[in-house]
Amino acid sequence: MKRITTLFVLVMLATPAFGQQEGALTEDLMQSLRSSVTMDAPTKAMMNAITKNDVRSLALDHQVAISNDMHFTNKIATQGVTDQQKSGRCWLFAGLNILRPVASETTKEKAFEFSQTYLFFYDKLEKSNLFLESIIATREKPVEDREVQWLLKHPFADGGQWNMVLALVEKYGVVPADIMPETTSSSNTGRLNQLMSAKLVRDAYLLRSKSESGASEATLRAEKERMLTEVYRMLVLHIGMPPQQFTWRYDDENGKASDPVTYTPKEFYNEFVKVKLADYVCLHSVPVHPFGKAYQVQFDRNLVDSPNMTFVNVDIQTMKEYTLKSVLGGDPVWFGCDVGKESDSKLGVMRRGLYDYESIYGMEFDMPKKERILYGQSIPSHAMVFTGVDLIDGKPQKWLVENSWGTDVGEKGMFSMYDSWYDEYMFSVIIHKKYLPEATLALYQGGDAEVLPPWDPLFAVEPR
Repeated sequence: MKRITTLFVLVMLATPAFGQQEGALTEDLMQSLRSSVTMDAPTKAMMNAITKNDVRSLALDHQVAISNDMHFTNKIATQGVTDQQKSGRCWLFAGLNILRPVASETTKEKAFEFSQTYLFFYDKLEKSNLFLESIIATREKPVEDREVQWLLKHPFADGGQWNMVLALVEKYGVVPADIMPETTSSSNTGRLNQLMSAKLVRDAYLLRSKSESGASEATLRAEKERMLTEVYRMLVLHIGMPPQQFTWRYDDENGKASDPVTYTPKEFYNEFVKVKLADYVCLHSVPVHPFGKAYQVQFDRNLVDSPNMTFVNVDIQTMKEYTLKSVLGGDPVWFGCDVGKESDSKLGVMRRGLYDYESIYGMEFDMPKKERILYGQSIPSHAMVFTGVDLIDGKPQKWLVENSWGTDVGEKGMFSMYDSWYDEYMFSVIIHKKYLPEATLALYQGGDAEVLPPWDPLFAVEPR
């Protein structure tokens, strides 16, 4: 007891007195903070309002909100709004949505829709395989290594990019929505993601433990394949068994039923879609990296045997120019943006100045786009599709957006994105190569893209 008491005294003598540490909240500072707020009538009224309401509803600028309209000079015909529900599959919904007009035209079926569930199954299976392969590849690195830690935090993500749509469609084809419909777990992915992530992280621990015990790479890969049988079983239980072939018929535009025909998913794609997805090029506008260069992001893929996401970084006006060319050419545009900023899903409006928090709090919140990205305040959080534009004197005023949040938001699921919002919160678009100059295509196809790490600000969160 005497020794413990002596140690306690020594520690206390070596420790500065409480409240004397430089930078601490001292009593003088606390008194200054208290006196900085005067509970006058405007402050009291604002406190009463905010404590009983969502501050977003109070900050909504009424004049800005009511000035919105849904008139557009140029529109691309759409097939009805889809609904990703409580899942992070926006990138997949948006990818399939740009193909729906083609399928609807060839089948003559109104409001044709692909099965997102079918490709979602294989996306989850492929991502599991990629995760386990990456664990094997990094097995000699310490578990505290930044790359290993990044992998362990992202074992089974919902989010994705255009290149993942491309890889899935090319490998697995597509099926109509009624062939593999939604399930509870495909439309609400939280529980499946939680359980599968726990299972995959445990698998990572087992693989690394076997490696530390001297297991060869061949032995580890055999163990990985056994683990994948468990992954496959879990996916079947939650999502259903994906068809290797199916029989399908439909009612054409005149209501006449077609003859039943049996297809494989790839045969169906080749007959009813035929679009060569490899002809689409990804453009980003991310000012934290030099423009006029090609980049890849490590691990930004879902298949082991497909390339990472590759893109050409261009300034925002250049990206907008090619977006406009595509929309005016009748080709919808897949895009990724920071949808949570200055947008209202009920109104279906994305517009600068839509919320006036400065007037409520008496302080500024805005930051330059580059710094917002670097400091983690702006990320590509959602993917949607441009299906129109409103031109005045040849210049875009606002863009028509097809979302995948159902018809209860916006104008029956459609949104207005104002052009100033495009400048601030847009990150990426997918453009057919026919709209792009040779110099951009050469950068994209050159094969010398700079590889960015997965913790790059651009990959902080994939579109969901």
